[in-house]
Amino acid sequence: MNSIINHILISMPHMQDPYFNRSVIFMCEHDKDGAMGLIVNKPFKDPTLKQLFDSFYDDTDGILNSVDQIYFGGPVMVERGIVLHSGIYQSKDSIKISDDFFISSHKKTLEDISEKKGPNLNRLILGHSGWSGGQLEREIENGDWLVQETSPDFIFNMPENQMWEMAICSFGIDIADFSSFGGQA
Repeated sequence: MNSIINHILISMPHMQDPYFNRSVIFMCEHDKDGAMGLIVNKPFKDPTLKQLFDSFYDDTDGILNSVDQIYFGGPVMVERGIVLHSGIYQSKDSIKISDDFFISSHKKTLEDISEKKGPNLNRLILGHSGWSGGQLEREIENGDWLVQETSPDFIFNMPENQMWEMAICSFGIDIADFSSFGGQA
């Protein structure tokens, strides 16, 4: 399978896993050793989350006040924050995924966002999703995921409560036609 970096994974309707049900995952890494992505459509609902994140990062300057929402990126290393941001903002602390997308886990990126010097298009995400070598390929072959190209407009501007349905419907799929079981023919 070709690399699916800079694409999204769209969970199929039969996936009932509490982490991945109705998930849209932006893919950051994918090679023979495994894959890593960020769920981009699951905001944390707990209002005290900013205070909890604040205690992890000693955010005495109130950096997170400039972040509208914090997202659940996946069950791996949930205590670690990652900023997914557009390519308009680039710093030595950011890792390039493509010309359109970068990630950073450096506090300087959050500081720049709070000072209005950082990327306007961003998502602060806690945790990530990961797969061992060959695992994601097997899940795709099993019919658990659809793979699609994406854009900054979709990732940063589409309301998260509409992302999954818009992505799955873009394939011309009527989700009412699907059973709740996956598998191979």
